Amino acid sequence: MGFWIFMFICVLLIPLTTVGLGKLFIKNPPKEINKVFGYRTSMSMKNKYTWEFAHKYCGELWVKLGLIMIVPTVIVMLFLLGKDADVVGMYGGILCIIQAVFLLFSIFPTEKALRKNFDVFGNRKR
Repeated sequence: MGFWIFMFICVLLIPLTTVGLGKLFIKNPPKEINKVFGYRTSMSMKNKYTWEFAHKYCGELWVKLGLIMIVPTVIVMLFLLGKDADVVGMYGGILCIIQAVFLLFSIFPTEKALRKNFDVFGNRKR
């Protein structure tokens, strides 16, 4: 039971962190364009407008994704309650990989929205 609780906390860290960072990006994106923290792609780093747009868009997407990921994560972990530690560990690891893939794929809609709203130089399209 102890390992199940540990894995339950671990697999919830990704969606909860996603929600938290999403809210942070929406309300308070990094002030300066930097190469350390934030949504950093060549398009998002063109200027202050693309930087703020990308953080707001990605933040909203991350809040939705994080909240959506919580439900199947809890359901899967409840099915694993009382199972062997190897089974819990294997499925917990698979859950973490799936969650990470969802986060990585959030880049595509964010970049699409950037290109829809800004030209290649970072100027807002009319």
